[in-house]
Amino acid sequence: MKPGANPLVGELPFPAAAERELPRAQLRLNLQRATHTIRDKRSRVVDEVPDWEELRAAGSAIKTDVLARLPELLTRFEAAATAAGAQVHWARDATEACAVVTRLVREAGAEEVVKVKSMATQEIGLNEALAAAGIAAVETDLAELIVQLADDTPSHILVPAIHYNRREIRDIFRERMPGADPALGDEPVALAEAARRHLRAKFLAAKVAISGANFAVADTGTLVVLESEGNGRMCLTLPETLISVVGIEKLVPTFADLEVFLQLLPRSSTGERMNPYTSMWTGVTPGDGPQTVHVVLVDNGRTATLADPVGRQALHCIRCSACLNVCPVYERVGGHAYGSVYPGPIGAILSPQLTGVAANRSLPFASTLCGACYDVCPVRINIPEVLVHLRQAAVDDQRGRPSPERTAMRATAWLMRDRRRYARALRAARAATAPLAGVLRGRPVRRLPWPMSAWTATRDAPLPARESFREWWARNRGES
Repeated sequence: MKPGANPLVGELPFPAAAERELPRAQLRLNLQRATHTIRDKRSRVVDEVPDWEELRAAGSAIKTDVLARLPELLTRFEAAATAAGAQVHWARDATEACAVVTRLVREAGAEEVVKVKSMATQEIGLNEALAAAGIAAVETDLAELIVQLADDTPSHILVPAIHYNRREIRDIFRERMPGADPALGDEPVALAEAARRHLRAKFLAAKVAISGANFAVADTGTLVVLESEGNGRMCLTLPETLISVVGIEKLVPTFADLEVFLQLLPRSSTGERMNPYTSMWTGVTPGDGPQTVHVVLVDNGRTATLADPVGRQALHCIRCSACLNVCPVYERVGGHAYGSVYPGPIGAILSPQLTGVAANRSLPFASTLCGACYDVCPVRINIPEVLVHLRQAAVDDQRGRPSPERTAMRATAWLMRDRRRYARALRAARAATAPLAGVLRGRPVRRLPWPMSAWTATRDAPLPARESFREWWARNRGES
């Protein structure tokens, strides 16, 4: 749904997933190269705009105005979209949204749908809900298709398959893409052509398409999708029925307001001056495009987020991913480590609010609070401020409740309060892991059994050092 760089084109050495056997040091190196390339492009095109800071301020002001008048603007959007021939549905949560979409697809008589890249549909688990109803959802964004065929999850908002290299993509296509040539090579052009042939057949056969929306214009009932491959436009024009799943915060008041965001979004996401494909549609046009158009407006925690005077600014987000590309934490761990549909800094403040702090208590702590995310955010979301706010909420929510983490921290504090006790614990840990250390020969532990598997699923577990600093000091202090 968002503008995105093709992960098969260019010279970036896209990495294998952290969950696979590729060393995580190599994964980090590849993430750094990829995110640095994207953010360097962004920096160059942003520097060309003399009023960039004024544009950021304008974008933030528009979003603030939207949140202040959200009920009014939603009603206005529904009236305009309905007058243009669209049918508007309301969903309080993910369950309702999935039920509405599933019913609409069944009413259209379809057993397969094509999809435009959409974070909102990932958020509500739409693909899984459709599959449970016997309906196949085909992702048509190239990177999303790769992830879907691999039975994986996206690791980046903008380039979801950033954790794969082209040899892995070749193997995925050979094994899981219907009709793929068994002799398919790993050249980017060949891989892109294989995907194009596969998807073209899906586009021509589809009766129903599902999209999200980057923006929804309240005055006119218009929906807007930005993408970079043209697959979105195929979905939006060829099928008979189009269903768009839209978060209620995606509104802008007037068509003129799009001018600001169509400058901010491409530069902040892909480092482009102008997005390759910007599609807009308003209801139904007789004889042209889908003749049945549905819009599903989804709350799913947004109203609760709006009620928080500090946290509500997360709803300003336009899903550009600029904050991911500058984040030192994301750069080291990748997107899967967050365990959230929305990874990176924006996920650390958005996911806990949409699903409740208790369900994502650790996310607000996954940050150095360096402020780089705030500096690049095109709508000036003060992510560090919200992180600190949510950290306090997480502490307040947990206060008085026992937890494995709190128990572990208390045990560690007890050990470390006494120097001799701590030294004995270190020696015991070293002795217990000695056989494993001999096998690994300095390498970290990448897989542990339950319950520690929750840690090593996305992180390495270091073994105790062969010698503590105190031991080293005692052994060397007599040397000149």
